[in-house]
Amino acid sequence: PPGRKVLIVYAHQEPKSLNGSLKRVAVEELSKQGCSVTVSDLYAMQFEPRATRNDIVGCLHNSEEFNYGVETWEAYKRGGLSSDLIEEQKKVQEADLLIFQFPLYWFSMPAIMKGWMDRVLVQGFAHEFPNCYDSGLLKNKLALFSFTTGGSREMFAKGGISGDIRYLLWPMQHGIMHFCGVKVLAPHICFAPEYVSEEKRKEMLTAWAQRLKTLWKEEPINCSPEWYFK
Repeated sequence: PPGRKVLIVYAHQEPKSLNGSLKRVAVEELSKQGCSVTVSDLYAMQFEPRATRNDIVGCLHNSEEFNYGVETWEAYKRGGLSSDLIEEQKKVQEADLLIFQFPLYWFSMPAIMKGWMDRVLVQGFAHEFPNCYDSGLLKNKLALFSFTTGGSREMFAKGGISGDIRYLLWPMQHGIMHFCGVKVLAPHICFAPEYVSEEKRKEMLTAWAQRLKTLWKEEPINCSPEWYFK
């Protein structure tokens, strides 16, 4: 719907990759709907994944002993986070929907994207105990994990060698997004694109474009252990 804001956090080195194409399709389709779309292209930005002292501008709350969680929380409250973090937080704040587009690395997201989570979703901004899970500070937002795998759909089936793909969504969808109060839409998974025909890859892009057309009508998943482990 016109006026909706979308942030795509994208982690792939090659624009010509399937991930690059999936990102492009999302930008085109959502823009066509009248949404305003922002992309954080993490590799192109040379986004810093490491959580360090450099994330705090000016004096530390406790210069005797460095505690990243405490220091970023204090810095957030006084507007003392580094400019790259402030910029990403502003994009998150404005977004109605967050799309994470990436290739699955070792049952998880690439380090550069994990670093985005580690550094951007600081206490005070995204969560502040007891304000977590349903009362997380980013409530009224939606998130969607769109990713490609090396393994086939069969490998990631419940009885497959890699186990149900939902098991590895638990830390990402539940442990990060739901923890921050974000509602999660069903993931969009392109299984083993490297091992299928060019035609099949085109179908993957078409399916994504189709889904995006009615995305705003979708209901979030039931964010409870049952969805992942039943």
